[in-house]
Amino acid sequence: MIGDLSHFDVEGASRMVDVSTKDVTDRSARASGLVRMAPSTLSLILDRKLTKGDVLAVARLAGIMAAKRTGDLIPLCHPLGIDGVTVDFEPVDEASVKVEATVTVKGRTGVEMEALTAVSIAALTIYDMCKAVDRSIVIDQVRLEAKSGGRSGDYRRGAD
Repeated sequence: MIGDLSHFDVEGASRMVDVSTKDVTDRSARASGLVRMAPSTLSLILDRKLTKGDVLAVARLAGIMAAKRTGDLIPLCHPLGIDGVTVDFEPVDEASVKVEATVTVKGRTGVEMEALTAVSIAALTIYDMCKAVDRSIVIDQVRLEAKSGGRSGDYRRGAD
């Protein structure tokens, strides 16, 4: 079983996967997450009334910066020259906001971890900026939604 996991050698030691023989291809990944909070907190965010500033603008920048630093944060991830990152927010109901990140690269390895990192850090930034007014905030359902490019092919959540 360990031999089937790409980040372990046959003896079980951790390793960074050698991608030097892979073709450079267009790759992208989209991830999402949900931040749940009190309705009054979401109102403060949307009305830009929190004393710390524009929560979603800061969270967007944090997510973009995090995607670019994924190789520094996750031990066996390759450092990548990312071509593009978007981080978007959409209120889902009166008490939750969806965070979605899309990352693109021309490279030898995928950007799933970069998209997941962008979503996670954007959500954590929302939490950090709002915790003084709402300690009940929950970060939920951080997940890969889709990816394209590479030998393993395309993936879309829910497509079987």
